[in-house]
Amino acid sequence: METLKIKRKVSARIPTDEAEFMLHLYHSNLDSKEHLALVLGQVESPSDVLVRVHSECFTGDVLGSNRCDCGEQLLCAKQQIADAGSGILIYLRQEGRGIGLLDKLHAYNLQDRGYDTVDANLLLGHQADERDYAVAALILKDLGVKSIRLLTNNPQKIDRLQELGICVVERVPVEPTINDENATYITTKVERMNHLLDIGISSGAAGK
Repeated sequence: METLKIKRKVSARIPTDEAEFMLHLYHSNLDSKEHLALVLGQVESPSDVLVRVHSECFTGDVLGSNRCDCGEQLLCAKQQIADAGSGILIYLRQEGRGIGLLDKLHAYNLQDRGYDTVDANLLLGHQADERDYAVAALILKDLGVKSIRLLTNNPQKIDRLQELGICVVERVPVEPTINDENATYITTKVERMNHLLDIGISSGAAGK
C-alpha cells in the first residue's frame, strides 16, 4: 500500500479580528482534499505549542448550526491561540466524523427520529467515528513542531496523535455551550465516546 505523504502547496497571510495568521494549504498523495494549517507566530523552535486539530463541519463551522459544538470549538480555538500569541489550528477535510456531508445529513434525519449520533452512523453502515489524524501528524512534523498542548476533549485523538509520533504534553479542555439542540449530542460524546467533559447533566435531562 502506498505510504501517506503530504506537500505544502501554498502559504498566505490571513489577517483576522483575533490576530494575523499564516495559512498553509497541504495536499496528500492519497486524496484530493485540501487540508489546512492556520499558524500564528513561531512554532518551529518552541516546545509545547498550543494546537487544535479540527475536523471539517460545514453545518457548524459555516452555518452556525446548534446541533453540535463544532463551530464554537473552532472559534474558541482560534481565540485561545491568538491569546497565547502563537499556535496552530489544523483544519482536516473529514466531514461528519469522516462519513462525508451526504451521510451526515442522513444521520441528522435519523437523529430527529430518536437515534443518537453513534447509532445513526452505525445504521448508515459506518463506524461511530471514522476520522484519521495521520495528515495532522504529518503537518505538525512539516511545521517543525516538537511537542504540543492539544485543545481537545477527545482521548482517542490524543492517543492516535501519540501513536503517530506527536508528543502531546498536555490536554487543554474545550468547554461547550449546551443548548436544547445539542444536549443529546454532547451527552453521547461523554457516555458512548468517552470524551473528557464534566457536563453536569444526566442523559435523561439531555434528551429533553
